[in-house]
Amino acid sequence: MKAEILIVEPFYGGSHKQMVDLLKSKISDCDVMTMPAKKWHWRARTSALYLSQQISYSHKYRTLFASSVLNLAELIALRPDLQRLTKILYFHENQLVYPIKKQQDRDFQYGYNQIISCMVADTVVFNSKYNMESFLSSIKSFLNLIPDHRPKTLEDVIRPKCQVLYFPLDLPVRNGNQSIEGLKPEPSTYMNNSDNILSDSQCQIGDRLIKSQDSDTKDKEGNLICAGDSGSPIAKQSSPVKPLHIVWAHRWEHDKDPDTFFEVVTSLSESGSEFDLSVLGERFTDIPEVFDSVKEKLQRHIVNLGYQESRKDYLDILKSADVVVSTALHEFFGVSMLEAVYYGCYPMCPNRLVYPEIFPDLYLYNTSKQLIKSLRRFCKFPALARDHICQVQVEKYLWTNMAQNYIDLLKIQNNDGEKLDSAQTEDVT
Repeated sequence: MKAEILIVEPFYGGSHKQMVDLLKSKISDCDVMTMPAKKWHWRARTSALYLSQQISYSHKYRTLFASSVLNLAELIALRPDLQRLTKILYFHENQLVYPIKKQQDRDFQYGYNQIISCMVADTVVFNSKYNMESFLSSIKSFLNLIPDHRPKTLEDVIRPKCQVLYFPLDLPVRNGNQSIEGLKPEPSTYMNNSDNILSDSQCQIGDRLIKSQDSDTKDKEGNLICAGDSGSPIAKQSSPVKPLHIVWAHRWEHDKDPDTFFEVVTSLSESGSEFDLSVLGERFTDIPEVFDSVKEKLQRHIVNLGYQESRKDYLDILKSADVVVSTALHEFFGVSMLEAVYYGCYPMCPNRLVYPEIFPDLYLYNTSKQLIKSLRRFCKFPALARDHICQVQVEKYLWTNMAQNYIDLLKIQNNDGEKLDSAQTEDVT
């Protein structure tokens, strides 16, 4: 039997790859057409023409699911037979708010492609409210860059097609606060005896948050505080404590602002703070220069550097880490941040972009100085991060909790053309 769903991904890497692989593994009635995750700019410009030649004319597709890297308008123009399909466009990111230093540096075509793709699509899906609203609210100002004869009211046309469907995380299920096997070592692994564990009144931030949601968790400058910071003596740590393990897991590109991150950890190192460092993430053609100096400046701290080919190795590093940091200037969901939180890391995110939508205020910083100050405190007392009960509800983003939403989106049907109900689709979860 021929597939009824066609999944198209011109940039098969990172979260785009994760999405395609997950859908393919959970939904049997689909074909997948991908291109390697190289030369993103060329994929956005030319993939439609190439893919139009690769998709079979002999098909029985009902649904086309594609990421917004694809110029959907071009594909449909080149392949009119695909016009009758239900066309779903998924936005992992949008180009209308891509950070640039000068307006003349912006390549108008990328954002324009996404707008006309929305005009052709039947349904437009965003991975966060921030992604959707930042895109829709920027259409008018973006099109004002056109010298004359500007199209109007496109937001009014596109908005009714739009919905938010968070990115589904493919992680093992856990019940409540139950630990995943191998999630984190017990506190005794880090500290030799109870005298070295900070007292409840001093560092059990998570417990305090649960008991009193009205308690202050930051000072007036936005720095992280905990009960006992106001002058209570901290328990003396006489025995060896494993250094705080900081992880940064993002693409090695300028929009993730690695410069700020390395300024922060270099400042920690120069101030004498002890910590281990893992710098993960995919690398592409143009790698920011700051990475060239990392090995030399932070050699004594680095325990992992570079992309992990094995997903198991990647997740094992997250399990071993204590704090996960983002310095992103361009982020619409943040898969790696939530994966790290799921495995017990304390998140530290900039107070911008999508982060306030997903992370409580406790985990947001406004300046690099605040980030440095909080990390320095964690370096001095790692139990503040290790024993913290995280307030981020990661479970809501798991595939097991989102499967039905994606099934409904793709309108999975049985052989008689009837939409499958929940009882018939249990196997996809």
